[in-house]
Amino acid sequence: MPSRTSARLAALTVAAVCGAASAVVATSPAHADSVRVHDIQGTTRLSPYAGKQVADVPGVVTAVRTYGSSKGFWLQDPNPDADPATSEGVFVFTSSTPKAAVGDSVTVTGTVSEYVPGGTASGNQSVTEITKPVVTTLSTGNPVPAPVVITKRTVPERYAPAGDPAANNSINALPLAPATYALDYYESLEGMNVQVSDARIVTGTDPYSELWVTVKPTEHRTERGGTLYGSYDAQNTGRLQIQSLGATADFPQANVGDTLAGTTTGPLDFNQFGGYTLVASALGTLESGGLERETTRKQASGELAVATYNVENLDPSDKTFDAHASAIVNNLRSPDIVSLEEIQDDNGAKDDGTVSAGATVGKLIDAIVAAGGPRYDWRSIDPVDKQDGGEPGGNIRQVFLFNPERVSFTDRPGGDSTTAVGVAKENGKARLTVSPGRVDPANAAWANSRKPLAGEFVFRGRTVFVIANHLNSKGGDQPLAGQYQPVVRSSETQRHAQATEVNTFVKSLLAVQKDADVIALGDMNDFEFSGTAKILEGDGQLWSAIKSLPRRERYTYDYQGNAQVLDQILISRAIRRGSFAYDSVHINSEFHDQISDHDPQVLRFRP
Repeated sequence: MPSRTSARLAALTVAAVCGAASAVVATSPAHADSVRVHDIQGTTRLSPYAGKQVADVPGVVTAVRTYGSSKGFWLQDPNPDADPATSEGVFVFTSSTPKAAVGDSVTVTGTVSEYVPGGTASGNQSVTEITKPVVTTLSTGNPVPAPVVITKRTVPERYAPAGDPAANNSINALPLAPATYALDYYESLEGMNVQVSDARIVTGTDPYSELWVTVKPTEHRTERGGTLYGSYDAQNTGRLQIQSLGATADFPQANVGDTLAGTTTGPLDFNQFGGYTLVASALGTLESGGLERETTRKQASGELAVATYNVENLDPSDKTFDAHASAIVNNLRSPDIVSLEEIQDDNGAKDDGTVSAGATVGKLIDAIVAAGGPRYDWRSIDPVDKQDGGEPGGNIRQVFLFNPERVSFTDRPGGDSTTAVGVAKENGKARLTVSPGRVDPANAAWANSRKPLAGEFVFRGRTVFVIANHLNSKGGDQPLAGQYQPVVRSSETQRHAQATEVNTFVKSLLAVQKDADVIALGDMNDFEFSGTAKILEGDGQLWSAIKSLPRRERYTYDYQGNAQVLDQILISRAIRRGSFAYDSVHINSEFHDQISDHDPQVLRFRP
């Protein structure tokens, strides 16, 4: 998820230097009596005219883009053919502010290009465009072709066809089947004027003035109005990204469960950050769904409350300390142990060799006290500079906060960034050789990634082992709306190796003490149904406790219209067989004014 506003706004649109994507130019142009927009679009994702010149292609200007690196306009033929697979719209890339206006009847001469947003390595589908255009205006003030209305009935239930094995599973050359597959349906409308009505918002407005809606209100609906991502085989076909051709200052600040009431109309585009996107010429009116942040219950005196919370690159320069403190005290009700992920070093992203995080953690602890919470103690291990991934210079790591009035930490010296924690036996019980300690930090599974932090706690005389994790991110995976179907999740390779190491360590604890209370928690960067979760769970050594919730409540993160699980708390048999309660506390992922992109998780049990 790339760098901030300036770079993102430049890349949001589909082309940067579209002319560079042109292939060999034909020696003579194809003329308008034989080539119309639907001929250019063709019946597959790739234009049969790609790399060729076309001349005097007629159409009406439906929308104009005057900002960013992809200036141009959308051209639509008001006289469609009878083939539902061929789009009647196309983007004309002008590179500078276009002179065409909405309602102009024009002809365009230029070169047809297939531009891949994000580059070919991204795995994205391409956008068919006319580049290096010569535009002739025939008349002005013409009616714009009526929008195609996208509804729950028009979008197929099946998401995408299987790609061609001979082309690395690309779907580019496959004939479009818009009545069968959702991605084919959207592709058949690429560049055309489309419309959605009274669309429920399923991902709130992000910093780049975009949001996601669904045209299928009942498709895997969550308790709070989102759309649940619960299986690789059950993609949510009704999701659609919304941007605006208007000023970003006027873009609605929406939360999940809100509605874009009325009609939202504009051309259907495809971009690097989400795929098919309605770029709105006219936006519906925002109607609030009244979503409120959740608050979990306070743990009973005999319950141990353990939480995990990704605080998203927290460093002393951030303005979110008070908000995070309020969330921990008021929404999480001051858990006894909090595993924090993405705590940065004391000068944040400044890359000067600093690795200590005492100032970062101390500032958070002080803010918690000011918010009325306990004065937490803390334990962590500083990473080796630039060895744990994350934002360059930030040296993110996991940190244990614990309330010393409720729980004690068992300190055993010797744990450092390169020393592996082990398991010993003492009086018939398991103990850590160092505490805190890192799990096998020299293992290749942790290259350029966070090493798990293990700690030994005591609550009411009972030892509890906690392993804080932040596994390898999903960066590099092929996009859901990309040209390769099914998608390749390349990031799983390292994550599976990491999960294996965590499970192996848990096995070593349980081999010494089979009834040990063991918790592995954190930002696992993977779903509760994923291969990563299955490896972590092993042969019953652990179990992901979020699965104790009803399916419609299982999510911790919201990305591109999919409410999904990334953060998990896994528990050993001894905890699972007892009395426990789990809560995914939704305070961030569904809101436009989030202080982190993750929702914290809380487990309460009686050791």
